[in-house]
Amino acid sequence: MEVLLERVINERVLKAVHGDITEEGTEAIVNAANSLLKHGGGVAGAIVKKGGKVIQEESDRIVSERGPIPVGGAVYTTGGNLKAKYVIHAVGPIWGEGDEERKLRSAVRSALKLADELGLNSIALPAISTGIFGYPKREGVRVIVEEVIRYLEEKPSTSLKEIHFTAIDGETAELFRGTLLSY
Repeated sequence: MEVLLERVINERVLKAVHGDITEEGTEAIVNAANSLLKHGGGVAGAIVKKGGKVIQEESDRIVSERGPIPVGGAVYTTGGNLKAKYVIHAVGPIWGEGDEERKLRSAVRSALKLADELGLNSIALPAISTGIFGYPKREGVRVIVEEVIRYLEEKPSTSLKEIHFTAIDGETAELFRGTLLSY
């Protein structure tokens, strides 16, 4: 894990991190999930591979009880064998389905609200929707960082003290660094 940039915004520590989100020591990590919470590839697959099948089992139970998670929504499971206590599964939009920016903002906000409801102090977010869902990386990273900062401005009483923007690939990590630098 390499911290590329650390900024304090609204008395909260925001970090751009180049590394594997499954290795994060934050209380929760965010999974870029699909509506059925089937964690086969990308960030989701890596989380289940490292965290154990309990994450998929809990996800299956959630979907069987509640039905598919709407785009823009979020739910949580335990972290299984991960360092993180929780995995927050945020469902971002697939590029081309329409109204993608609003849906991505909603997914980020839903994840942050859930972290607040759980009383968490720290969370790590990936570049939701910018992998197999096709959201352009630069645009997606901008929306994610903007929405986190907006949330912190609107919710000064949030329990969150530290937020990491974590990417395993150097390009995305640099985009997080550059975007965060502009604030």
